[in-house]
Amino acid sequence: MPGENLTRDEAHERAALLSVDGYEVALDLRSAVGESTEAVRTFRSVTTIRFRRTGEGDATFADLIAPSVTSVTLNGRALDPAVVFDGARIALDGLADENVLVVDAQCAYSRTGEGMHRFVDPEDGEVYLYTQYEPADARRVYANFEQPDLKAPYRFEVTAPEGWTVWSNGAGERDADGTWRFAETLPISTYITCVVAGPYHYVTDTYRRGDLEIPLGAMCRKGLARHFDADDVFLVTKQGLDFFHDTFDYPYPFGKYDQAFVPEYNLGAMENPGLVTFTEEYIYRGKVTRAAYERRSNTILHEMAHMWFGDLVTMVWWDDLWLKESFADFMGSFSLAEATRFTDSWVTFANNRKAWAYRADQLPSTHPITADIRDLEDAKLNFDGITYAKGAAVLKQLVAYVGRDAFLEGARRYFKRHAYGNTRLGDLLSVLEETSGRDMRAWSKSWLQTSGVNVLAPEVTYDAEGRITELAVLQEGDELRPHRVAVGLYRLAEGELVRYARVEADVAGVRTVVAELAGSERPDLILVNDDDLTYCKVRFDEGSLDTLRGHLGDVTDPLARALCWSALWNLTRDGLMPARDFVAVVLAFAGRETDIGVLQMVHAWARTSVTHYAAPAWRAEGGRLLAEGGLRELRLAGPGSEHQLTWARFFAATASSDADLQLLEGLLAGNARIDGLDVDQELRWALLSTLAEEGRADETRIDGELARDDTASGKRHQVRLLASRPSAAVKAQAWAQVVESDALSNALAGAVIAGFAQPSQRELTAPYAEKYFAVIERIWAERSIQIGMDVVRGLFPALQDRPETLAATDAWLTEHADAAPALRRLVLEARDDLARALRAQECDALEA
Repeated sequence: MPGENLTRDEAHERAALLSVDGYEVALDLRSAVGESTEAVRTFRSVTTIRFRRTGEGDATFADLIAPSVTSVTLNGRALDPAVVFDGARIALDGLADENVLVVDAQCAYSRTGEGMHRFVDPEDGEVYLYTQYEPADARRVYANFEQPDLKAPYRFEVTAPEGWTVWSNGAGERDADGTWRFAETLPISTYITCVVAGPYHYVTDTYRRGDLEIPLGAMCRKGLARHFDADDVFLVTKQGLDFFHDTFDYPYPFGKYDQAFVPEYNLGAMENPGLVTFTEEYIYRGKVTRAAYERRSNTILHEMAHMWFGDLVTMVWWDDLWLKESFADFMGSFSLAEATRFTDSWVTFANNRKAWAYRADQLPSTHPITADIRDLEDAKLNFDGITYAKGAAVLKQLVAYVGRDAFLEGARRYFKRHAYGNTRLGDLLSVLEETSGRDMRAWSKSWLQTSGVNVLAPEVTYDAEGRITELAVLQEGDELRPHRVAVGLYRLAEGELVRYARVEADVAGVRTVVAELAGSERPDLILVNDDDLTYCKVRFDEGSLDTLRGHLGDVTDPLARALCWSALWNLTRDGLMPARDFVAVVLAFAGRETDIGVLQMVHAWARTSVTHYAAPAWRAEGGRLLAEGGLRELRLAGPGSEHQLTWARFFAATASSDADLQLLEGLLAGNARIDGLDVDQELRWALLSTLAEEGRADETRIDGELARDDTASGKRHQVRLLASRPSAAVKAQAWAQVVESDALSNALAGAVIAGFAQPSQRELTAPYAEKYFAVIERIWAERSIQIGMDVVRGLFPALQDRPETLAATDAWLTEHADAAPALRRLVLEARDDLARALRAQECDALEA
């Protein structure tokens, strides 16, 4: 659509021309219920914007994406919508020093999770609405100036169907006429305004701290109310508010604190001040592990950190997205470890979050943490592992570099100095220089303004008596950075690998000698980046690698063990360790892993190693070994334990032999039993999933399972399983559902995509490789950015892992050099994953 992709230059010009005094937004959502004869169901949106001209010029534009505009009035002058509105922008000219713009429009309800999303609960027919705007979808709900540096106060009023409750950023009340009116917000950006409306189940509590009192609320669909553990949500919320008040010395500024768990959400959560939205997948319908509760708690605290990093102080443009996301990601783990029951959150961070960062930082689309964001399409794709996890890891390194006290004092000054304003990189660096006395610009140049991940490896020599004569840390990478690292020496003692020496050192350049370790007894394991102080990939000397092959499970410290798992996985991804060797380590030691989050990550890596990195001739054997090991550990796990549940899910995902599938059938039917294993509804779907993929569950059986679980979650499972069946007709139907039609909601389209390509069905989906390259440019042009991303990523023929597919990808990139940069980036990333898989397969084949 013309003008939909706002550029940085356009935003800069508009910010130089005007400032916004306030918005009044009136929405009429009564059309959300009842029958609709319209092809597109719409709602009325009336927006009044008061703004001033502060620069040179008398023309600009407002943003609005809507099916139609009824009227536009600027300073009392009627503008012809047919002339000034092009579907994405409203052209404005003849600006005065002070201006009032009134736009009356018909906006569309969304089925893609962008703008005003409308969901109909299949369980009871109730309708639920919520908004999601980041980075620029508020314009799908009301007319505005859609860029983060034009902050303003907002007054919302919403007319809703009878019996509904409506929430927004500010506190609200319902008038006698049925209209909900909300208190004016403090100055905030468009993308964090929010409305949630419907017959939600709502629970309340209160946070008190001295004279400060914050009303708390938590909500979900009525159908999930019986599963909603709001008490635990409130517990973590209060712990987080205590921590951030102590740490930031700036009281929470946005009044109430509601948290809405909403259906068909594209993200994990969104930091709308006063009304945070979360995916309802964080409401657990069955038994889950401690790791699931840790993830939810981390997300709650991540979004809470945004109240300060992002909402109170906001980046000028999306180049500095890291100023909120990196900090929130870091603060999520930091507060989790220090304020909640999840004291080992840095283990999860080292093993899980940083794996995301390492992958993103090795793609051809890697970018500095402070990125070059030319437009909104660039911005959408930069909500990635670099902006979040690498940025957080670099901040963890920064804390080690400047000291915790200096870092936190810098944050306090940053909030007080820039409250309700917008900042750039230099604003943060200046306060950190003040508090630390360090040259932050040199640090920033190395860490924030360059891309790529360094490799750190030990180089060690010994004397005749086996003592270290010299231990050096070698650094590889395009950009050699300063690292503050700990080097740990471990030895085997009574069946345990324990640390007996640790030295912190500043590593810089190609080679850094750690003089303090000279004279130490010969270690069995040298762990560079012990305690995970810096952001790097770790390599091992040969002796240490041999030790891990035989004794990884003997590493007693959970964080050190997680770092070793991560390092071995990186070796496998890099084609330096055969996939079958990684599988052997998993089979030998995963059963002894005590940290459930690490175990789940190791399970995912093991499956990926067989699916993508094992030589094709060994895949079947690798899969058999994983299933065999999974069943063994399932039977050994403590009855009713979270480890038992984790191994049950792993076995269900890897089962393929007739005996394995018969066991899944028996567990579903109830005539097979594993002591302590509760086959609840979510586990039933996991068991049935493999049976569907293997052709042992037809449509009737899958529909029968939906009848047992006729809910929104059950429907997503059913749609995914139907698409996963091994049939050419099934694949054709699934392809048509997402490629030739946009009738499915975002959640159901995602379910079809997830079911379409299965590792055991490579031959069935092979014909779609050519079709993929023929349709993706059209898909990108016709669909919203979110759906376009889902289709382009999800349907890339990654399982057609042959040189021919790589050549076809290269041909598309060559022939479509002028395609949308964001689309090309997605294809380049998929191409890189495919090339990596082929290199890893070559490595694994050498072991045959």
